[in-house]
Amino acid sequence: MGTIQGQSTSNASSITQKAAVAALNGDQKPVEDMNVEFKKRHDYFIAALNTLPGVTALPGSGAFYAWADCSGAMAAFGIRDDNAFAEMLINDAGVAVVPGSGFGAPNHFRASFACSMATLEKSIERMKKVLERGPVAKTA
Repeated sequence: MGTIQGQSTSNASSITQKAAVAALNGDQKPVEDMNVEFKKRHDYFIAALNTLPGVTALPGSGAFYAWADCSGAMAAFGIRDDNAFAEMLINDAGVAVVPGSGFGAPNHFRASFACSMATLEKSIERMKKVLERGPVAKTA
């Protein structure tokens, strides 16, 4: 592998480098506009997550996703871990979240707000519907 690596180079292509320079030196208004939009989405999403039964979320400071503690909801549903909780949300609410245990934060989940406000609102509605109804007995 050392021989192969020694004969290879890995760097950004010249076209990519020129594009990066143009982006950094160009009009920053679109970046400012998106920062405002992401702040709106962040603020809405954090507040909305905190309305979900058994879920709490603190504001972030730079990411495009939110971290939420779901231990209360897990306990209410008798769910053993955040992987099972994430599976319940995708199966029952149609909402994809990432279990926090993979990031060293068991009983938490990560959810992106890098989507439209309409999508965020729909995801909160779906999660709320599932979490407010409580556990449903499974029949064989």
